[in-house]
Amino acid sequence: MRIIMIILMLVSLNIEYGKEKKVEYNELNEAEKRVIEDKGTEAPFTGKYWDNFQDGVYKCKRCSSDLYRSQNKFSSNCGWPSFDDEIQGAVKRQIDADGRRTEIICANCGAHLGHVFTGEGYTDKNTRHCVNSISMVFEPIQQEETAYVAGGCFWGVEYYLEELEGVISAESGYMGGKVDDPNYYQVGSGQTGHAETVRVIFDPEKTTYEDIIRKFFEIHDPTQFNKQGPDHGKQYRSAIFYNDEKQRETAQDMINILKEKGYNIVTELLPAKEFWLAENYHQDYYQKKGGQPYCHRQIKRFD
Repeated sequence: MRIIMIILMLVSLNIEYGKEKKVEYNELNEAEKRVIEDKGTEAPFTGKYWDNFQDGVYKCKRCSSDLYRSQNKFSSNCGWPSFDDEIQGAVKRQIDADGRRTEIICANCGAHLGHVFTGEGYTDKNTRHCVNSISMVFEPIQQEETAYVAGGCFWGVEYYLEELEGVISAESGYMGGKVDDPNYYQVGSGQTGHAETVRVIFDPEKTTYEDIIRKFFEIHDPTQFNKQGPDHGKQYRSAIFYNDEKQRETAQDMINILKEKGYNIVTELLPAKEFWLAENYHQDYYQKKGGQPYCHRQIKRFD
């Protein structure tokens, strides 16, 4: 009987897993359908975004998923918007119908975006996403600032900081080590020197760097050295990586407040180095898997 129940449960899980995710589509006009659905191409120098360099995010016209950030856009003088990188996991590559080029489509809804080329030498990444303006919608960001914090497993830190009003995004990655572009297993070995770090992009008109640091100190234990909860190792150390002297002073002021309250703070205060984005399965981990962080919880430490 137990075996039968297990088999039924596995079948049920497979059926559920095999269900296609429902994607809501925005209404398209005929010109948009010709490019997005029929894989056409708009004429060069006619799209609204080919020469747009305002700060912001480029979203899919059909499903509104984030595709590209403005900091990855560059001028190639080809007549179409050019990017040297996409938001991780946002774009899929496949062989074009002509059998030669590489087509790029929205990973969420399959909308045709354009083509990707390599080896042209425009930027250090040596990649050019040539995208039709009509396939995208641009959402400007008036202002944004960045904070880098490490406090144990980045899943929990990312989870709690994303809750803060004014936070545009929180991404898991690695910072503070000696190896370029490390992967999770290299960092986990403790040999690279990296800390599991969260990059927080926020709107300074809605929240402040001090707010970010205050919450950071209240969602992890800054008195634990090279560990956090059940996770042990230098990669789980508590650290703040500051971008400038103003951020350093703010972070130091917060540390001083906690020390005056009797906390033995071990948080490192270091200049920011190269941030390496972690693998896609680490991003928004708890939103994908469900549940709550197991080694982080919010404790009020400031008045």
